[in-house]
Amino acid sequence: MVSDADLLLRSRTDLRSPVEGLKAEDEGGCGVVGLAATVPVRGYHILCPVEQMHNRGNGKGGGVAAVGLVPEQMRVPAEVLKDHYLLQVAYLDESARPDVEREFVHPHFDIHTAYPVESLVDPASLGLDVKPPLVWRYFARVRPDVLRIFVKEKRLEGLDARQAEDEFVFQNTYRLNAKFYASLGEKRAFVLSHGRNMFVFKIVGFAEQCARYYKLEDVRAHVWIGHQRYPTKGRVWHPGGAHPFIGLDEALVHNGDFANYHSVVEYLKQRNIHPLFLTDTEVSVLLFDLLKRVYGYPLEYVIEAMAPTTERDFTMLPPEKQNVYRMIQAVHIHGSPDGPWFFIIGRNDREEGGYQLIGITDTSMLRPQVFALQEGEASIGLIASEKQAIDATLASLSAEDPRFLPVADRYWNARGGSHTDGGAFVFSVHEYAGGAYLRCTNKFGEPVSSGASQESGGPVGEEDVNLEPVGDDLAERIAAGDAMGAFGALVPEIPAIGAQDLQEILGDLRRRAPAAGPKGVRALIEMTTLLLDRTYPLGGKRRALLRAILQEELFEFLRSLRGFGAGFALMGWEDRGRLREPRSPDDALVVDARGFPPEGDDGLHGFVVHAYRKGWKRVLAFDLTGQRFLGCGLGTDNQGFRLDLYGSPGDYLASGLDGAEVHVHANGQDQMAQIMKAGRLVVHGDLGQTFMYAAKGGEVFVRGSVAGRPLINAVGKPRVVINGTALDYLAESFMAGDPLKGGGFVVVNGIRVRDDGTLEELETPYAGGNLFSLASGGAIYLRDPRRLVGADQLNGGTFDEVRDEDWNLIRPYLEENERLFGIRVKDLLTVDGARRPPHIVYRKVKAVPLKVLAHTGL
Repeated sequence: MVSDADLLLRSRTDLRSPVEGLKAEDEGGCGVVGLAATVPVRGYHILCPVEQMHNRGNGKGGGVAAVGLVPEQMRVPAEVLKDHYLLQVAYLDESARPDVEREFVHPHFDIHTAYPVESLVDPASLGLDVKPPLVWRYFARVRPDVLRIFVKEKRLEGLDARQAEDEFVFQNTYRLNAKFYASLGEKRAFVLSHGRNMFVFKIVGFAEQCARYYKLEDVRAHVWIGHQRYPTKGRVWHPGGAHPFIGLDEALVHNGDFANYHSVVEYLKQRNIHPLFLTDTEVSVLLFDLLKRVYGYPLEYVIEAMAPTTERDFTMLPPEKQNVYRMIQAVHIHGSPDGPWFFIIGRNDREEGGYQLIGITDTSMLRPQVFALQEGEASIGLIASEKQAIDATLASLSAEDPRFLPVADRYWNARGGSHTDGGAFVFSVHEYAGGAYLRCTNKFGEPVSSGASQESGGPVGEEDVNLEPVGDDLAERIAAGDAMGAFGALVPEIPAIGAQDLQEILGDLRRRAPAAGPKGVRALIEMTTLLLDRTYPLGGKRRALLRAILQEELFEFLRSLRGFGAGFALMGWEDRGRLREPRSPDDALVVDARGFPPEGDDGLHGFVVHAYRKGWKRVLAFDLTGQRFLGCGLGTDNQGFRLDLYGSPGDYLASGLDGAEVHVHANGQDQMAQIMKAGRLVVHGDLGQTFMYAAKGGEVFVRGSVAGRPLINAVGKPRVVINGTALDYLAESFMAGDPLKGGGFVVVNGIRVRDDGTLEELETPYAGGNLFSLASGGAIYLRDPRRLVGADQLNGGTFDEVRDEDWNLIRPYLEENERLFGIRVKDLLTVDGARRPPHIVYRKVKAVPLKVLAHTGL
């Protein structure tokens, strides 16, 4: 029996590529972002995150795609937008349009509506060196007579009529691109997109320039994706190689590179699929289209074919799933991109009648990725290379639409190929008569929730609370400089009061605190910081809403300090050139980060260094929007300097630190504390990838979890407490001596703090593999009272008992962890309601001598 897939692939036997399958350019560290919302959002809001990741592009390619458009903006009725192919052709040579239309448009399609897409007159006004192409938009269906001939000639009678029409569109686009783009030295035209209810734009330039040139700021869609391209070789003078790339009803952007590009190309050629644009991204989306549309695989199997589950994760799968995955891998392993890569896909899911945003990471996890979810009156899922790009999107949305908050309810990193969630997540928007709803699932189709209360602000069972005595008591404590006392007095009241009541209380304190002088100002900052950093019962209110209120009130208070005088100096972008020396060693420099670029000579990191050299010992920077390298460049022996950071900091924070103290009152990002030598880093949240790479020392306390590859190649005596977990490759090639003789170690507690402030054990303290892989020194102290972590997760390490000397070593760090985060040592030692001895609760992972070195005596 001949399958539908065989019929489709056989129909392509006459498609021949006019180009050799050699990659035109390699890709560097690109920036990718995507969002899916229950309400159509303006393209303006995709500008913010791609601009935040400007450094991830080099101006050689940028683009955006949108799915789930608004009919009125597309100038067609809703049924046309839903059923017609939205064909967009880029005319690099505007004189090519009559030829293209005469050969590939009018003979084949019934055109409902066609028009040129509006664009700016002068591309130079955006700084573009290469003029973007003229884009024509056609709403089209294949003519019935043309489709009948196609079906007969290609022997596709067994297919559903719409399947055949889809294939005709796919092949027509291939032929157009082959003739007017790939076969010519001078590129004249190519198809940007041809799916239903979606479009793609891309240029030689940056993604934000693309959106502005084609005037997409006010175009609304349920799903947006964007890409900043960083090709590392080749002269790029046309936009064909830029992202996104298309299958049929999907657009894909990609950060990474394939070592097995030629293997994947050969796999596709065997199925009569021939790449024309010669990039990894093109073959990725062609592979996705093959697996999903042609083979008809469910999305889970598509992801498995592209990112196979391996090693321990495979053995942890149920037997029936192992059998299916084994068959998938046997058939498709030669077409599986080997990474490192990270894909974001925007897709019109016609089978389920929704719009999808999909994020897939490979098992090497060498490309950064962050997922986020916000659930409420309007819900949104987001994916990006950097968390700060997600925060930029939410800040932009919340400034325009109060249904969105400036912070997500939940952020997380994916572990590629994980047996628990598959390392891939799907945000699906489904419309119904009264609106739309958002569903988030993992690779296996299991629902993923933010865990947020859907209350808009008021508590469950709201009580009438007299705010005046509460406010008076807090004001007295603040005036006395008792920040901890004020925090302790306010927290019990929070469950019973509404969000607006809390904002009213904080606003009142903001007005009263300055009257108490520097002591009152300092106490209010510290109390609000504790409210930001700690977890406590909220009475049903969304934690993201509370965080948004706290940040707003704190930032407004800090801005009000301009001209305050004693003890504090406020500066910002506009007056950065007037920085003076502190009047007193105890003075604090407060820096408004708005306006400072993410990096470069005028970056905030340089201003912090300048302040340090001027003699400032305490710097507080707030309203961060992705500024990188903070705490870097301070030089050697910088003890006594403290930097506090609020908002959304960028990558490489605290790298090279040598004695200073950095406190991050938020989540951190990637490459933090690299080559750290001494000092302290405290993170009141989670951390991204390659944390403490090649670090030589210092103390680090992390309230949450860290992503992949933390402490790789660390040496000397770094000492780290991670209260959550690490995704994979924790302390690979750790070379930190004997921890009992001054060497380094890592404590992993494997817990999360519930909203009520109590501790909850994770499903396992460490789910990944390569724990302490190839380590030659140091130790990991793992809170694992149920002995869930197995020897098969180690690679060169061995389990050992925690003895008295080990507990005496790590206990002071756990006590400091308690002081910083409120995570009590006695709670860490409590298992199933009973206090247990340390050697029962904790396990030690230590290095074993490598056989290859044993005979040398090294």
